[in-house]
Amino acid sequence: MAQEPANGSRELALFAAQLALEKKGHDLYLLEVGQVSIVADYFLLATGTSAVQVHAICDHLSESLKKEGYHALRIEGYREGWWVVLDYGGLVIHVFQPEARIFYDLERLWSEAPQVTLDQPGEN
Repeated sequence: MAQEPANGSRELALFAAQLALEKKGHDLYLLEVGQVSIVADYFLLATGTSAVQVHAICDHLSESLKKEGYHALRIEGYREGWWVVLDYGGLVIHVFQPEARIFYDLERLWSEAPQVTLDQPGEN
């Protein structure tokens, strides 16, 4: 059974987005996939510029969420740092290098899922 945070998947997703931004993750995209799938409630997509930055984003997410009582059910792809998936049950976080983000194009694959607007630095 998926781990459901006490304060809800949406709040967790928004908090995770904030954490990704703290480590300079960019092109954040939050999808409400729970309306079109039973996989999770939300997908958070973020991009890092290199494997080192992808690792930094993932480490920050994992450590910060653990301090708040959230533990990943699974982490996949960390060693390579090309596309890392952190599964928190109701929230699945995808952190990509730019080429992987383009290649897998999850935004297109999950285009039926509503997008949640996120405030990101540099946007007007």
